Amino acid sequence: MQPFIHESSYVDDGATVGEGTKIWHFCHVQAGAVIGRDCVLGQNVNVGPGAVIGDGVKLQNNVSVFEGVTLEDGVFCGPSVTFTNDPYPRAGCRPDRYVPTRVCEGASIGANATVVCGVTIGRHAMVAAGAVVTRDVADHALVAGVPARQIGRVCTCGGRLDPGGRCTVCGREIDPE
Repeated sequence: MQPFIHESSYVDDGATVGEGTKIWHFCHVQAGAVIGRDCVLGQNVNVGPGAVIGDGVKLQNNVSVFEGVTLEDGVFCGPSVTFTNDPYPRAGCRPDRYVPTRVCEGASIGANATVVCGVTIGRHAMVAAGAVVTRDVADHALVAGVPARQIGRVCTCGGRLDPGGRCTVCGREIDPE
């Protein structure tokens, strides 16, 4: 199945877009970006050169994924999530290499969150809306605040884990890590 690219969006030559991916209004996918299969890019999403997006990723409206950022399979980014890629930004100065950031499989990042470069967000972790992530987030962690701090743990399904590691939604047990 060919990707769907809305007529108002730009996918530069040299970008890779996987089968079944949908790219909606006013998006820009820059040369060198790699987007997997069955992804959804909402309105006004920017994917920079060298950014890597896995399969089944959903980026809601106004998300910016810059060079150096990797989103593994099944990642969700709510509206206006922003990733940084330069720890010392200055006008007119471009670093030789951007600081890598990784969001692991199945992680979810809430609306208006900012992820500062150089961190890893663990598998199936959840970042609350408006949080500012300045350090690594463990697998299945629930983080919130500015700066983001762990306030609990979540299941693969997104439900909260009780103190024993059992999901309050689906009943699955997640081993402490």
